[in-house]
Amino acid sequence: MSDEGYCTITEAPKPPKPDGPPYAECVLCREPTEYPESYKGITMCPTCEWQEAQRSACSG
Repeated sequence: MSDEGYCTITEAPKPPKPDGPPYAECVLCREPTEYPESYKGITMCPTCEWQEAQRSACSG
């Protein structure tokens, strides 16, 4: 039995990096993110992004 395709994680496309402030707030901790304030969608700071990736990573 092959494990290929058993646990696939796809990365969402990242928005373009802003040239400077204002930055969007993290939806979890409200710290500034790397995303421009005009970005639509869920924005998380690098720390919360990493923690969320750890929580949703395959455990098997």
